[in-house]
Amino acid sequence: MTTTFARTDTSVLGRWWWTVDKWLLVAIGVLAMIGVILTLAASPAVAVRIGYDSFYFVKREMLYLPIAIVLMLGVSLLEPRGVRRLAVGLFLISLVLMAATLAFGAEIKGARRWLHLGPLSIQPSEFIKPAFAVVAAWMFAAQRQSRRIPGNLISILLYVVIAVILVAQPDIGMVAVVTAVWFTQFFLAGLRLYWVAILSSLGLAALVLAYFTLPHVTVRVDKFLNPQSGDGYQVERAMEAFSNGGLFGRGPGEGVAKLHLPDAHSDFVFAVAGEEFGLFSCLLIVAIFAFVVLRSFGRLLQEQNLFILLAGTGLIAQFGLQAVVNMASALHMMPTKGMTLPFISYGGSSLLALAVGMGMLLALTRKRVGPGELG
Repeated sequence: MTTTFARTDTSVLGRWWWTVDKWLLVAIGVLAMIGVILTLAASPAVAVRIGYDSFYFVKREMLYLPIAIVLMLGVSLLEPRGVRRLAVGLFLISLVLMAATLAFGAEIKGARRWLHLGPLSIQPSEFIKPAFAVVAAWMFAAQRQSRRIPGNLISILLYVVIAVILVAQPDIGMVAVVTAVWFTQFFLAGLRLYWVAILSSLGLAALVLAYFTLPHVTVRVDKFLNPQSGDGYQVERAMEAFSNGGLFGRGPGEGVAKLHLPDAHSDFVFAVAGEEFGLFSCLLIVAIFAFVVLRSFGRLLQEQNLFILLAGTGLIAQFGLQAVVNMASALHMMPTKGMTLPFISYGGSSLLALAVGMGMLLALTRKRVGPGELG
C-alpha cells in the first residue's frame, strides 16, 4: 500500500498512520459496508409500513455514517491522555442527559430513554457506555498507582449512579451490559476472589429481583423459557427467516421477514441477513466480529500500562458483548433485548457512540514505545 507519509514523518497524521492498527480499521469498515447493504435490504419495508418514505432510514443512515467515520478517525488520533479527557467530558454530559430523560424524555414502549433536541433524538445511555469504560479504567489504575486515591470507591459510586438511572428508565439490558464490562475491568484490576463471589451473588440476586418486580422483564424471560406464554411474534418471524435463507440465502431483496418484523432494520437485522444472504454470510459477519475482538485483545496483551489495558479491555468487551446479545436474541438463544448490532443495525445514537468507542480503542491500541503518554 502506497502512502504519502514517510516513516520519519512526525506530524499528527504521520504518526497516526504508522501506529494505528490498519487491520482493525479495515474490519470496522467492512462491518459498516455490510450495515449499508442490510439497511438498504431491510429498512424500506419498515419505513413504508409506518408511513415514511421508503428510503427514510437509508437516507438517515447515509447522513450518520460519514459523521461516525470522521468521529472515529478523529478520536483515534488522540494520545491516551486525550482519550481520558474526552471520556471524562463525555461521561459528565451523558450522565446529565440520562438524568434529564427521566423528567423530559419521550416515552417509547413504556421506557424513557430518549431526548428530543430539535429535529434530533438522542439516547444518552449509548454514549455513557464507552465513556464509563474509560473513566472506570482510570479510577482502577489510579488506585493501583497510589493508595491515597480511592479509585475503586469512586468507580463503585459512579457505577451505582448509572445503574440507578438506567433502572429508573427502565433499561435492564443496558444495566447488564454496563455491569458485565465494569465487573470485568474490576476483576482485571485485582479484585479479590471473595469480592468476586460476593458481587457475582449480588448480580444474580438483582436479576432475580428484576424478574419478579419489573413486568417487562418478566414477560421477556417467560416468552424465552416458554414461547407459548406470550407474544413471541418477532422471534418466530426471525427464526423463520433463518430457516428460509438456508446456506446461501434467497437473494438480495427477496426476503419476506422484513415485511413482518417491526424491528427488521435494527434489533433483528441479523435475521434479514440470514434470510437474504444465507448461513455462510451470517458466519462471515460473526467471523468479522470475532476478528475485531481477538485482534484488539492481541494488541492489548502487549501493553504494560494498566490504564490502557483496562480501558481497551472494557471498550472491546462492550463491543463484543453487544454483538453477541443482538445475534443471540435474533437466534432465540436468550431473551430479546433492544440492542443494536454494532455498525450494522440502523440507529443514530448507537452508531455515533460506537464510533467514539472504537475511535478510543484504535487510539489506545496504537503502537507506542514505553508505558504510554499519560502524565
